Amino acid sequence: MIEWLNTIPAGVIYLVVAGVIGLESVGIPLPGEILLVSAGVAASHGVINPILLATFASIGAIVGDSIGYAVGKRFGRKLLTWLGTKLPKHFGPKPLAQAEKLFERWGAWTVFGGRFVALLRILAGPLAGSLGMPYRKFLLANATGGIAWAGLVTALSYGFGLVAGQWFHRFSWIGLVIAVGFAWWSTRIIQKRVERAEAAEEPEPAQSS
Repeated sequence: MIEWLNTIPAGVIYLVVAGVIGLESVGIPLPGEILLVSAGVAASHGVINPILLATFASIGAIVGDSIGYAVGKRFGRKLLTWLGTKLPKHFGPKPLAQAEKLFERWGAWTVFGGRFVALLRILAGPLAGSLGMPYRKFLLANATGGIAWAGLVTALSYGFGLVAGQWFHRFSWIGLVIAVGFAWWSTRIIQKRVERAEAAEEPEPAQSS
């Protein structure tokens, strides 16, 4: 793929990367991360600018996820059921049930962390729309996750080459585990603080004379 990228103009590379990542984020299984890693390696050879690459990759991720959200909100379960018959590996009952379970439990954290996981990277937008997640909440998680993912993948592939791609392929679930763990920890802290605040505001029972 790197050899192919070297044969096309630099400006076209940015558009190709943004387009493929965007289509993947809509819900079409495409090698967006592999392409971004290859483009990052090409950037390390001076073919393109790594900052522009990360910027276009972020735009593709954010726009693609937003389109996926709109599609999920409009067509919802019917579309996912139809895709399951055509692409059972990605949209079959088992992977869809796993993604839905994570999404319903962790919401925005699944959108953010899902950007680092191949399956959730494809399903996050459509699932958010079909499950009725507020768009503002989705957009915040989508934008921060897309920027973090694009920046990190570009930086690592620029610095470490194809080894970074192998690392992401093998260990991308670690990002989701960390995100979920942090979400659980922060939620527990907030919940305890709210309970303490509510207990402090409760009036003391009047003493009978």
